[in-house]
Formats: sequence, structure tokens, C-alpha cells
Amino acid sequence: MFIPVDVSPNHPIDQQPTIGLIGMGAMGAMYARHLSDAGWKKISVCDLPEKYESLTRTYKDVPSVTVHPDGHAVSRISDFIMYSVEAEFIDRVVQQYGPSTKVGAIVAGQTSVKAPEKAAFETHLPTDVHIVSIHSLHGPTVSPAGQPFVIINHRAPDECVRVVESIFKCFKSRYVYLTYEDHDLVTANVQAVTHAAFLTMGTAWAAQRSYPWEHGQYVGGIETVKVNIMLRIYANKWHVYAGLAILNPSAKIQINTYASSATDLFKLMLDGDYPGLRERIYAAREKVFGIKETEEGGSTPIFLTEDVLDKFTIGGSPKRNASSHKGTSAPKTNSHLALLAMVDCWARLSILPFDHLALAATPVFRMWIGVAEYLFRSVSRLDAAIHAALYDVTHRSDDLEFVVAARGWSQCVAFGDFELYKDRFTQTAEFFESRFEEANKIGGAMIKAIVESNAR
Repeated sequence: MFIPVDVSPNHPIDQQPTIGLIGMGAMGAMYARHLSDAGWKKISVCDLPEKYESLTRTYKDVPSVTVHPDGHAVSRISDFIMYSVEAEFIDRVVQQYGPSTKVGAIVAGQTSVKAPEKAAFETHLPTDVHIVSIHSLHGPTVSPAGQPFVIINHRAPDECVRVVESIFKCFKSRYVYLTYEDHDLVTANVQAVTHAAFLTMGTAWAAQRSYPWEHGQYVGGIETVKVNIMLRIYANKWHVYAGLAILNPSAKIQINTYASSATDLFKLMLDGDYPGLRERIYAAREKVFGIKETEEGGSTPIFLTEDVLDKFTIGGSPKRNASSHKGTSAPKTNSHLALLAMVDCWARLSILPFDHLALAATPVFRMWIGVAEYLFRSVSRLDAAIHAALYDVTHRSDDLEFVVAARGWSQCVAFGDFELYKDRFTQTAEFFESRFEEANKIGGAMIKAIVESNAR
């Protein structure tokens, strides 16, 4: 079948491609919804055989979506096929259904780590099909509009890439063109350590058996971001993060370095080594942000003000003191060890996060680099964090739990054990589960506000 490279939902149905989705988890369902809402008429989907009946009921009133019993049926008829399965299982699934791929079809994968996907496609797909892979760099609850959408032309003529671009034009995403190898390096830089930081925060707070925002220590400003994003991550499926961390070699190195940075900085805190800690933090500041020790980083943040962030605090806005700067007072100073370790880790690995901000920044990474910049661009804020790290023991027990948790997550990833990862994730998630609904609503509104603020 000939498919025009500029094909759209407005083309006659006999000129539209049959779009096949193998795997109908949260991301597969998101793809089906957006493609159907855009007007594509021929969408074929499948999931595990035991989910066939429930999936059929879900789409019984959606005429553009046809549910099939398995991936063989989808592969045989589809002009574009997307595998939306966990990276851990991609080889097995492609081995099972790949040989049934229609001659001349375009095959893609929506996995977060591409090395296993590339190997599976090269090993199990027929040589007479094309490989143009993709990756939406956001979660299923975030609108794809304006978000990075990676396209990887691994084995296809340019016309196939243009067809893929046309199919997903309705997402209104921003196309980013990478190789398989560059994808895994960039996503490790953008996602792996960011996720590790928030996973570590959650595990540390859960170990304390208390909700951090209920004790006045983690409320307002930067703390709002830390708490909201931590909760959003733990409200997702564990495998979303496990595959990226365990199967991406670059991610393992970065997560280990992050744990090492947290440990080294904590030792300097315990030693009371003010010159050593300050020298290390300011060296990282200069390397990552290009700001010398005596310089302020400028007054134009890429982030929101604390006043705006306070609107998204779990449990309501915090109370502010009248003596505050610009009508507010910052929350009680703490060491911000998670942020100090992040920038130190970036510096040690020579990662320049702003290089990735325009290229392939996820919403979570955009927020995380925003709060890092907010802290590190200000000499007064950064010095206050260093002073608190050395001389204010209010958060010392939390910092200890954070270091233990960081090392635990690093070891878990190094072992490559998915079940251990699942156990660590779910145990922490269960502690915070009662707050997920509120956090998802507030976090979604916060992401929207940040996107709109950056657009202005």
C-alpha cells in the first residue's frame, strides 16, 4: 500500500496507514487516545491475551480502534507498528511477534532505554521492514504538546521518517532526532539521576515514618517541588523507572556517582569542614553553571517564584512571616543535600544540563534543573545551605537517611535485580499512597504553570 509522506487524518481512509500498537499499558493507551482523537481511522491494538476481553470492552464505543487477540494479528495488517512494552521484556515480545510483521511496514518502539530494543529489532525483525523508533519524553498524564518526541531513523529511507512525522503531527510535540546510542546517553543524563534523586528522597522520608510537609520543615518554595515530584514519581508504575536505570549502562554510572557525591558531601558535613565543603560546592557551581565564586548568577530564573510555588504546596499554602523578602519569608533553611549532590554529580561527570534542556528535557528534569539553578545562582542562598549543612543539625537525621537511601538505590541498580527494585519502590510507594491523588492534581497544575511561565 502506498502511504503519502504527508498523510493526515483528512486523507481518504484507503490512503491512511493502519497504525498498530502492541502493548496497551498507560503509554500505549495514551497513544491510542491521542491518535483516535486526532481522527486516524485505522488503529489496531493488543495487549496480553488475558486482557483481550477487558480491552475490547474499553474500546467498544471507539470505532477507530480495533482490538486484536495478540501481536500476530496486529503485525500482519499494520503499516506502522509501535511496541509499547517494558524494556525488560522487549526481546521476548519482538521475538514472538516480529516475524509476522507486514512486508514494508515501519516498526518503532516506545521504550525508555533503547539498547535492548535495538538488539531485539535487529535480531528478530525481518530484513524487509523498516525501523524508525520513537520515544515521548514525558509520562502518560502529561500533555504531549510542546514536549520532546525523539525520532530514531535506524533502518529506513527518509520517506518513512516523514510518514512517522505525519502520523504524530497531532501530538504537537517537538521532534528531536537522535541515534539509538545518543538517545540512551541523553536520557541517562536527563532522567536517570533525576529519578534517583526523587526515589532517594521518598525512601529517606518513608524511613522516618512521617510525611515531611506536615512538620513545617519541607514546606514552600524549593521544598514544594521536591515533595510534589517525589509523590508523582511514586504514584507511577515502578517498571517505568527500573528499565531506564538497570538496562542503561550510562545510567548505572550516573546513579552510582550521585550516591558517591551525597556520601562525600555528608562526610564533609560531619567533619565540619567548611573550607572543603564550600570549595567543592563552588567548583561544581562554576563547572555546571559557568558562574565564578564571587559572581551572582543573574536575576532571570527559568523557574517560578517561591510565591507562585507556594500555591502548589501539599495541604495548602504555607504561612509566611511578615519580615519576608518581597512580602514572603523563605522556609527554614536546610542543607538541600539532594541538590548539592546533584550538581556535584553533574560536575564530576562533566554533564552540562542546559545542553539537554532544549534538546530533550522532560517536565521533571526541567523542574529539577530549575530548582538547582534557583539555589546555585544565588550566593546568599547557596551559602545559607552550606552553613545549614555544617552547623544546623535540624535536618541531620534526614540527611543521614538520604545518604543511606542513595547508596541503597545505587546498589539495587548495580545488582541489576528488577524484583529488588520493585520491592524498594513499592514499599516506599505504599507509605505515601494516601497522598497520590492530591499530589497528581497539584503536580499537574504546577507543571502547567511552569510551562506557561517559561513560554512567556
